[in-house]
Amino acid sequence: MSELTPTALVTGGSRGIGRAIAMALGEQGLQVYLTYASKAAEAEAVAAEIIAKGGQAKAFALNVGNADAIAAFFQNEIKDKVLLSALVNNAGITKDGFMLRMKDEDWDSVLGVNLRGPFICLREAAKIMTRQRCGRIVNIVSVVGQMGNAGQANYSAAKAGLIGLTKAAAKELAARNITVNAVAPGFISTDMTDALGEDVQAQYLAQIPLKRFGTVQDIADAVTFLVSDKAGYITGQVLSVNGGMYC
Repeated sequence: MSELTPTALVTGGSRGIGRAIAMALGEQGLQVYLTYASKAAEAEAVAAEIIAKGGQAKAFALNVGNADAIAAFFQNEIKDKVLLSALVNNAGITKDGFMLRMKDEDWDSVLGVNLRGPFICLREAAKIMTRQRCGRIVNIVSVVGQMGNAGQANYSAAKAGLIGLTKAAAKELAARNITVNAVAPGFISTDMTDALGEDVQAQYLAQIPLKRFGTVQDIADAVTFLVSDKAGYITGQVLSVNGGMYC
């Protein structure tokens, strides 16, 4: 195994939080495999930027809502080809709506991508990491999985489920030197939040004791720590990066 390239797999790595995580892990010297659902050009640009900075990276199309596709990806691109040092389950979707009007398909698709998909990725990664007797798994959850949010019953349920999966997997995999943790972002600054009016932004900021939105780099820094050797005795934990809005 020692001759294989240490590699971090980041799902949903083409933009936003996933992009920041991919860049940060690339800077730490890991080869980065990042996946995308539809934004091929953006994903390739992230890989190219990592390479331009002296790192190694590849972008792959992967629908994390498709269990067969996930299994095939691990078989064809990961197993016996790289040293899988880390898996970051970041890919996710939203289909918001109030519970009484939520369509079954909107519930099913969000649970499928945001919970079942990470489970399949975690299971396939664990098969490989168990043989290696080492590995780091980080699930990107959300503050709404801890506190709930009106209009996001499906998303909140999926992220809460992912927290439970994190804790269960940590107990099962610890004996093989595999840690499993979660990072729970709060309100993170994005193009969407930048477009909100000042009054709306002020309402959100009023809920945050630190009085600022988080950045994608805040989340990437937390993931980088949990993947590092410095976090070797941390497993089954949820690291909340939310400015104090939920303690």
